[in-house]
Amino acid sequence: MARAASLPADSAALREHERLLHHAAPYTFTISKDGAARTYTVSEGAKNISEPLGWAFGLANKGQTYVLQRNGAFYESRMSFFVSLESLDLTPGHSPKTPPTLDQALGQRLDPDTVRRCFGCHTTASTTRGGFDPSHLVLGVDCEACHGPGAKHADLMDAEKNAEGRQAIFNPRSLGPVAQVDFCGACHRTSYDVFEARVKGVENVRFQPYRLEKSRCWGDGDARLSCIACHDPHQLLNRDPASYDAKCLACHASSRSQKPSQDHPGKACPTASRNCVTCHMPRVEFPAMHSPFVDHRIRIVRPNSPYPD
Repeated sequence: MARAASLPADSAALREHERLLHHAAPYTFTISKDGAARTYTVSEGAKNISEPLGWAFGLANKGQTYVLQRNGAFYESRMSFFVSLESLDLTPGHSPKTPPTLDQALGQRLDPDTVRRCFGCHTTASTTRGGFDPSHLVLGVDCEACHGPGAKHADLMDAEKNAEGRQAIFNPRSLGPVAQVDFCGACHRTSYDVFEARVKGVENVRFQPYRLEKSRCWGDGDARLSCIACHDPHQLLNRDPASYDAKCLACHASSRSQKPSQDHPGKACPTASRNCVTCHMPRVEFPAMHSPFVDHRIRIVRPNSPYPD
């Protein structure tokens, strides 16, 4: 999360590709190196618009989108970099229809509320009591983004007043399971966000809190089912499916001979007790991202069954 945003000059994707080009008639989109900066250009014949990229959003594990300014307004680049393509393509959420003007081809002009929300999830301290101020933001999601102001906490811990220090900062672990998922969903999207944005179909597979809330286990109300039940936000994402077996078996019986109990209310899987997530949390291809996402709607997946919205 600390690398959720970077300056374009520090983007690994842009360092490895000093010139990126994509043609979508009648426009040509180019990201090129210009000294220490990266310039984003949209051209149509002899006409063109060029602006320096301001920020790179996303770690580029799957893709990276860029934010720039033009005449004081913020724009989300129409083209994003995708790891699987090693090149540019249409940014998810942008209309595939050909923009009528060069200015519109540059990208999506962001209203002030959208700007605050984008920076609020990809950076830290971009909005203070004084309002939105990108000049003093911290790139990426740092400790205070989730735990709140930490100066008092740090001072007390340095003074070895550990008990007081721990009380001087917010710990999301203290939240109940619903509130925990909503807390993470403030950026990763909850059911409310998906409903408000009217996102349907496989596009919502990347909104993990929303998908988790659709799980039968979630509906049954097991208090242990939350984002941090499986993920430690202080560690890199573990991509080994087998590493999550212990998480599943903390709630599910490990064999059919083991009867459900208060500690293990979930029935045993009749098929296997290893690599649970490969079956019950399938990888779903999201075409607009040119990459699969793990579906967090935990379920029994029937052969050839359609994607459950």
